[in-house]
Amino acid sequence: MLAGFVVFMLTQALIGPVFAPTQEETPILRLVWLPVYAVIAGLILYRLPAMIRAWPVWIILGVLVLHAFASKWWSIDPEVTQRRVIAMAISSAFAVYLGVVFRGPHLPRLLMLCVLGMGLGSLVMIAVNPTIGIHQEENAGLWRGLWYEKNQMGLVMSAGAVAAAACLASGDPRRLLPAITLVVATLLTLATQSKTSLLCLILGTGAIGGLWAMHRGGAAFSIVALWFGVVLSAVGGYVFITDPETVLVALGKDPSLTGRTDIWAALMRDVAERPWTGFGYSAYWGIDSIPAEFIRLETQWPVPSAHNGWIDLLIQLGWPGAVLTGAVVLLAIVATLVRIPGAGAREGYWGVGYLGVFLLLSLSESVLLSHANLPWTLLLAILARALAAEPVAVRAPLARRVSGAYQTAPRIAAHSGHARLRRPVPVR
Repeated sequence: MLAGFVVFMLTQALIGPVFAPTQEETPILRLVWLPVYAVIAGLILYRLPAMIRAWPVWIILGVLVLHAFASKWWSIDPEVTQRRVIAMAISSAFAVYLGVVFRGPHLPRLLMLCVLGMGLGSLVMIAVNPTIGIHQEENAGLWRGLWYEKNQMGLVMSAGAVAAAACLASGDPRRLLPAITLVVATLLTLATQSKTSLLCLILGTGAIGGLWAMHRGGAAFSIVALWFGVVLSAVGGYVFITDPETVLVALGKDPSLTGRTDIWAALMRDVAERPWTGFGYSAYWGIDSIPAEFIRLETQWPVPSAHNGWIDLLIQLGWPGAVLTGAVVLLAIVATLVRIPGAGAREGYWGVGYLGVFLLLSLSESVLLSHANLPWTLLLAILARALAAEPVAVRAPLARRVSGAYQTAPRIAAHSGHARLRRPVPVR
């Protein structure tokens, strides 16, 4: 229950529109997070032996956090950098807790239940208080539920749909709630009209469905499915590279991706100014940031972020930070692919489905190495559950008598019901 509360907070649901309706960081919003950090600390201490087993992940997180903290010394806003590095470190520690404690299908089920609650809450908000649940000015009429904007709700709902699909594919007999969650999350994603969220939902659930079908269909079906998947991916990649405008128009996007390409071009000029250091972790988009103000004047709209995780990382930490974070993402991908036949199947292939969502999401949203953010937390949880040592199996108790230590059950089963009622003959 406490873990679900932290997941709810990491989605930024409700607290943002209520405590910071202008999307600006306020002192009261910082105070709201203090109980969340206390809960995270308590959960980690309660499961401290399990946390120690995840020592490889702690080393990786230590390198990431130290690098981000070091950027304080050249940051254009050192105070913001220091504060948000601490927030990133705490949420990353909670990611390790999720990955180590919630094994198998339990993590996607936790995420599914949280998203179902937030989805139903969004429906209530839309019906009771539409001024919060529905966009009133920009994107008027589109649903945003408990969040600032429609894209936030769409991304959370797409993640919940993927988790629900994983619960259905895991073999868990409890199928009613996953089915309801999948329907609710899909409908709310469609109501946002967010193309990115819809693509994430299709990609994640499609990957899980494909792996489940390959597992059930046998070797021949798997080979045919892989062949078709490789061919379709190659054709799609070729079409997108040679004629991207046609593909974007077919997806309902303008060639500039709603002005994103202009932002990226302007930001890459700033990246060239500080290629090795960046402007400091989470400091570039501050209210008083002069470089960000130039970007906003050039693009003629209040740009809140780079709308691309990799470019945003380059702006913050330069090429070393981007390469280091990319190596962590690559490690998570490789570890998840290796686990597909065993642990991956037991969790309903959730890791594979979510990684597909995360990679697509990183191309349009700033989700890499972010602070107090669910997408990055879930990626680290996937890495933690792949690298953490499995708990030691409980050994069978020793026999009370010496003769009992050598006694085994009969190897030939009885064929008649009368024989099965007899006491087994000890074999010495």
